[in-house]
Amino acid sequence: MEYRQTVYEQQMTKLLAAWERALRKPPGLLEKTSRAVQTRINQAIPEKVHDTVTAAVKGIVQTALFGMDYMPKSKPVRGMSLALRDHKAEELISLYKKVAAAEGAGTGAGGLLLGLADFPILIGIKMKFLFELAHVYGHDTRDYRERLFILHVFQLAFSSQNKKPALLQAIAEWPQTAAALPPADTYARHIDWRQLQQEYRDTIDFRKLLQLLPGIGAVVGAWANYGLLEELGETGMNCYRMRWLAEKAGREAAPPHPQSGASWLKPGAAKSPSPAESGPGCSGSTGQHDEREERR
Repeated sequence: MEYRQTVYEQQMTKLLAAWERALRKPPGLLEKTSRAVQTRINQAIPEKVHDTVTAAVKGIVQTALFGMDYMPKSKPVRGMSLALRDHKAEELISLYKKVAAAEGAGTGAGGLLLGLADFPILIGIKMKFLFELAHVYGHDTRDYRERLFILHVFQLAFSSQNKKPALLQAIAEWPQTAAALPPADTYARHIDWRQLQQEYRDTIDFRKLLQLLPGIGAVVGAWANYGLLEELGETGMNCYRMRWLAEKAGREAAPPHPQSGASWLKPGAAKSPSPAESGPGCSGSTGQHDEREERR
């Protein structure tokens, strides 16, 4: 069956192609120079700041993977076109940019101690945003595999240029990536926490370091947090767009009666999905309303 796209979907496909090309480019001279400058900055930052960021990243990521703190109250959105989902996502990004900017201005005005407190607070805001974004695109975050997708998006947004291609590949091939994931109760042991926090820290350090400077902390804090949420929002939207388009293409190419849930399982391990695993990214059976609406 030929895969048919709406005009909007065709536009997003072109946008995603350009975005992917940019992410796959090897680090240029500017990136390499920035990395060298970043290394010097890291050496000048007090060890207390590094310890704060490391503890915050590990604690909040573990909470996101195994807790209920960031679970949205609303259910995943069903029966909506990609264009409408993108519109809702843009509204969500606008809201969270304002929340992050206000929080950055408040902690930035408070000097060093409150400036340090901004690191874990900002990571929590980002995680809350990504959980809500998942529901906008119809994915149920009760499923831990959806939470791992969120972690991949987070890493893609705040990683160095030479790490991005591998992360992008894992996201682009998410059904295969998810099928190979270890069980939820052992996944944390497979995470390189030091590398995760270092990539995140190196991406945001320069902007957040300026927030600790007396006199300009409030202005810089608002500017830094606003920009970081904007970058995360773009990455998150594009990742979910990519997945939405791939799933639609898969539905249209699938046989009339596909086996629900099989795409997530390893060979020979087919089973009926539990309610927590019945999101659109798990069963392959959702999105029928989306398809009908897109064809109108």
